[in-house]
Amino acid sequence: MPLLGSIIKKAYELRRFPIDIKNIDPVGEQKKVLKRLLAKAQETAFGEHYRFQDILASSDIPRRFRESIPVHDYNSMFRSWWYRSLNGESYVTWPGRVKYFALTSGTADASSKQIPVTSDMLWAIRKASIRLLVSTTKYDFPDEFYEKGILMIGGSTHLQYNGTYYQGDVSGITAKNIPFWFQHFYKPGNSISRETEWQVKLNEIVRNASSWDIGIVAGVPAWIQIILERIISEYKLRNIHEIWPNFGAYVHSGVSFEPYVNSFLPLLGKPIVYNESYLASEGYIAYQFPESKNAMGMITDNGIYYEFIPYTSGNFDEDGNLKDNPESLSLEEVTEGRDYALLLSSCAGAWRYLIGDTIKFTNTKTCEIQLTGRTKNFLSLCGEHLSQDNMNRAVKMLQDEMNIKINEFTVCGIRHGTLFGHKWYLGTDSSTDPVTIANKLDDCLKVLNDDYRVERLEAIKEIQAEIVPLQAFYDWMKIQGKEGGAHKFPRVLKNQQLKSWEEHLRNYGC
Repeated sequence: MPLLGSIIKKAYELRRFPIDIKNIDPVGEQKKVLKRLLAKAQETAFGEHYRFQDILASSDIPRRFRESIPVHDYNSMFRSWWYRSLNGESYVTWPGRVKYFALTSGTADASSKQIPVTSDMLWAIRKASIRLLVSTTKYDFPDEFYEKGILMIGGSTHLQYNGTYYQGDVSGITAKNIPFWFQHFYKPGNSISRETEWQVKLNEIVRNASSWDIGIVAGVPAWIQIILERIISEYKLRNIHEIWPNFGAYVHSGVSFEPYVNSFLPLLGKPIVYNESYLASEGYIAYQFPESKNAMGMITDNGIYYEFIPYTSGNFDEDGNLKDNPESLSLEEVTEGRDYALLLSSCAGAWRYLIGDTIKFTNTKTCEIQLTGRTKNFLSLCGEHLSQDNMNRAVKMLQDEMNIKINEFTVCGIRHGTLFGHKWYLGTDSSTDPVTIANKLDDCLKVLNDDYRVERLEAIKEIQAEIVPLQAFYDWMKIQGKEGGAHKFPRVLKNQQLKSWEEHLRNYGC
């Protein structure tokens, strides 16, 4: 009934969340967040060790905080502090006992990391999710749109219990803790969401698709595309809107949507709204506001304090590892257009913690950002500083120019005599010439990245491309135990990952 939709829409509007970042003071909000975090955690083991009371008594809390506490990567944070929470100890880096730990799934890393998810962080993620829903009222959807189902594809809600805590993907943890009023809208529902095997979950989603009326779809582009293709094939449809006519918005996350556009659009029967969201294992960081284009607004007043390390050779080595005593900046000190590695201090007990993602600001006044990649997914053999954002845009330009679909890709550095080269692996079922592909990628990157263009004249002497069956990418992810859900294929392969990938291709017959 449209009456129900109008009630839900009005309820969203009346929440009065600050969904427009132009109406708040991000720098001021961040100072308040830091003060609240320090005050709440001052009696934890971490807070006593680093004398949070003294920091709070300072006339310049952000500066004293930065001077008093070292930057932590995962290994230093886990080995010194978080392992104690895993053993059931309370008040380690945040008040209370940690009930959940998120297993990271951002790339196909060989080993997962265990990130604490506290009850305060679950509340912060829920609040940010509601804000995202509230923001859809600015798109002028009809009232009945707000009665439709929301298909959320993430990790399994069947969490592993390890005696003192539960662990799983952060998407699975948050789905398991969704509020009661949202259960009616949530698809694929509790039973299917508990499934741990991707192929079984996929089959169940396809089998039930005809009984759902979906308005919003959320998830990683690669797996959402597979779901839509399977549904269209199973029900012999021309496009997904023949079965879900009210499908009006897609919330994508984790990776850039640009490389998937050419493959995604043919699956639709009419235009939809695209919204980018940035939910990491460490917290809900940003989402796209209706008036923003190709950027997300950082959530600056919701339990996370941000700092930014310039992604330069002075702060990171060529493999993306953090050097000692890196330079870090507060929100008021950043500039637009530069790549920064993100540091978080949060209500989950992370303190000056390097999460591994890189961002750049498109508007510092309104705190709008773009996710540019991972610290270890930059390719810089000799100073070319090739970011994941460069790669995504180059592949999109290539697809548009050659009218082909490239669903997945990755790149690695290679030796060329005493100098260097790049090798691209492109997942496509289109028939195309690898040499032509390599040349056109090279041309695109020269336009997008001045450092790359200069190094192509000096040290990067060869660009190769190999066309790989798309299924090979999915099968490798399955071998790594990273199939489906929130998992993404790494855009840059190095060291052991590269060896594993090359061996996989040999076995695959490529």
